[in-house]
Amino acid sequence: MSLLGAKNLSVEADGRTTDCVRFGRGSHPLVMIPGVGDGLKTVRGMALPFAWLYRELAEDFTVYVFSRPRELREGETTRDMAASLRSAMDELGICPAAVVGVSQGGMIAQWLAIDFPESVSRLVLTVTLSRPNPTAEGAIGRWIEMARRGDYRGIMTDTAERSYTPERAAREVKLYSLLAGATKPADFGRFMIQAQSCLSHDAYAELDRIKCPAMVIGGTEDRIVGGDASREIAERIPGCRLLMYEGLGHGLYEEAKDFLEQVSEFCRG
Repeated sequence: MSLLGAKNLSVEADGRTTDCVRFGRGSHPLVMIPGVGDGLKTVRGMALPFAWLYRELAEDFTVYVFSRPRELREGETTRDMAASLRSAMDELGICPAAVVGVSQGGMIAQWLAIDFPESVSRLVLTVTLSRPNPTAEGAIGRWIEMARRGDYRGIMTDTAERSYTPERAAREVKLYSLLAGATKPADFGRFMIQAQSCLSHDAYAELDRIKCPAMVIGGTEDRIVGGDASREIAERIPGCRLLMYEGLGHGLYEEAKDFLEQVSEFCRG
């Protein structure tokens, strides 16, 4: 038996293939949607690493981590990606589920809760935004330019520098720099589609349509989407809970020691 029941899945839905990993043996489904880095490497084959990293969730939940479809279409939006995710969730029979979206995953999760409310029992939006802002435009725009040049190392190190506290960033930059030489994607087309969808994402005016219990988690020092982005989401969703980590940034889901505890407690209801 694999660690925590970890299994790699490929879901066929709407004529496309979506990579997914599943782990845990809890009675409640929990869907996790990762950020724009999914455009560089999907979750394919990553069941064991994810199961170990998020093992704290495995007792209460059966966890599903979804990539975007392998075959993204030019101009595909975060709203389109939410519809694709809903189809994949239906294929696996896991609606409704608690949904945790991180960064771009949080943008997709917003549309999932707005357009398919019957699919989401509880919603956690982590280090994400509801509409474009100068901080995000600067960071993501820079990554797009690097992708056009094929500068994978630059994307990786810039992401680390922007995501973590200075001490952690120094370690991560070295690690990311080493990994960049061994894991460079064959092309950057998929990443660029996802990055562009972040820059066009705008769910702000429709956030008040989210009716399920919701929590927004942000960091005051977020240098990728900005801490204020979390606050304005929480202000727009009725009854939303806001948790801001002082001194932490976009990588708070790795640096905040109680992050998984907070998510688990909220999703258990």
